[in-house]
Amino acid sequence: MSFEMFEKLEAKVQQAIDTITLLQMEIEELKEQNSALKQDAQQAAGNHESLTRENQQLKEEQTQWQERLRALLGKMDEV
Repeated sequence: MSFEMFEKLEAKVQQAIDTITLLQMEIEELKEQNSALKQDAQQAAGNHESLTRENQQLKEEQTQWQERLRALLGKMDEV
């Protein structure tokens, strides 16, 4: 009977080892996914900053064009 108990214990230990191995592999996959997501987030933040700067520049250009147009309209009113 003692030998049977050792066999059962050995099977349970092997099952635990297999489970641990699978969990470690899953952890590695999740770490890789997390790393990829962090890179995506950093890239998105960089894109956001770039678009914010471009938007600001375009707003400034629009303001300049509006001022030029007002000046031209003012000159036309004088004529």
